[in-house]
Amino acid sequence: MSAGATGGQPAGFERARAVADAVLFEGYILYPYRASAPKNRLRWQFGVLAPPGADASETSYAQADCLVDPGRSRGTALTVRLRFLQVQRRFSRGPGDPPWDEGVVREIDAHADLVPGAVVTRPFEVAGGAEEGRRRWPLRGELRIATEAVPGPYGLLKVRVRAENRTERAAEDVPDGGDTRAEMLCGALIGTHTLLAVTGGRFLSPTDPPRWAAGAAAGCESRHTWPALIDDRTLLCAPIILGDHPRIAEESPADFHDGTEIDELLTLRTMTLTDEEKRQARATDARAAAIIEHADTIAPDALERLHGAVRRRRDEPDAAPGRDGDRVQVLGGWAARGSRVRLRPGGGRRTDAQDMFLHGRTARVSAVLQDIDGGTHLAVTLDDDLGADLHEAVGRFRYFAPDEVELL
Repeated sequence: MSAGATGGQPAGFERARAVADAVLFEGYILYPYRASAPKNRLRWQFGVLAPPGADASETSYAQADCLVDPGRSRGTALTVRLRFLQVQRRFSRGPGDPPWDEGVVREIDAHADLVPGAVVTRPFEVAGGAEEGRRRWPLRGELRIATEAVPGPYGLLKVRVRAENRTERAAEDVPDGGDTRAEMLCGALIGTHTLLAVTGGRFLSPTDPPRWAAGAAAGCESRHTWPALIDDRTLLCAPIILGDHPRIAEESPADFHDGTEIDELLTLRTMTLTDEEKRQARATDARAAAIIEHADTIAPDALERLHGAVRRRRDEPDAAPGRDGDRVQVLGGWAARGSRVRLRPGGGRRTDAQDMFLHGRTARVSAVLQDIDGGTHLAVTLDDDLGADLHEAVGRFRYFAPDEVELL
């Protein structure tokens, strides 16, 4: 549901939706998915923008700086989509049915032509309401986009996007007349993040910019949010730290609202819940009911895929690291890919306890590598390791300095 959207759907927003939804619903409900579970009584840990002055432990704003390279474009524009959850409290319907806070998705769009010195302010309001034993409280806020030129020869633009909660609540609007965190959340923006799409230009990575833009990137300051590239025209500013180009694993068919890195464990644990526990989870929330349904109906091959996958990085070559002819001098001669060596860990340096199990064992060199500081390392597989072929295939090696091996 959109509150005050300006229309239009940048293609990058659709590509970012799966990751953005994972951010929005992170921690929404946790195993065992019942409202009565202690871990589900203290919720909404990420992206909380509290009403001003309502909770000293939470901020009321989130602000992201990003760099835009307009290139040779004669017109560069930005679309910003603010996304958050509005609390919808479902009151108790009887014994054994505790109150429960649902989250209603809200989206606010704003558009700005990126001209140095331009400022676009987008106030917004989200209505409250009550129906069928549920209540929402009204929210007010502001989305602000400011653009400035970056000094230097490259014509870069620095764009600052700030989302702020400006909700003011009268005493009669505060549930139960209290000032606890649970009541504060009724006036908060939750899971708050922004999606940015640029036309007529491109974003530069905030964390890994080109060398020529490193100084400009160092002048950017983001608070209570972390910008990450979806692609060079789309940016996700999230309340959790993400690397550039984040994505949801294709093996993850369901949303467990728990980081998505432990799907197999959560699926198996959910399968072990009793019928009564599953009934309580289904009654708690529609999203909890979907998790129970997924665990009850998942196909064996889908469950097997959750066990793990091996991928190469996008920028990693198909061939194993190291080239034919790369070699390094070691004790006894020159070692190259395919050489057999005897391991002598330490080389006079401090090592760890694992080395006592490797000292004197023989291995085969799979690659000669250099790190970013110019240091040389040999990637090896042990001769007596029954899984050596598998380790070689997936690029899993043990690493030693040249003075830690002896050529055989």
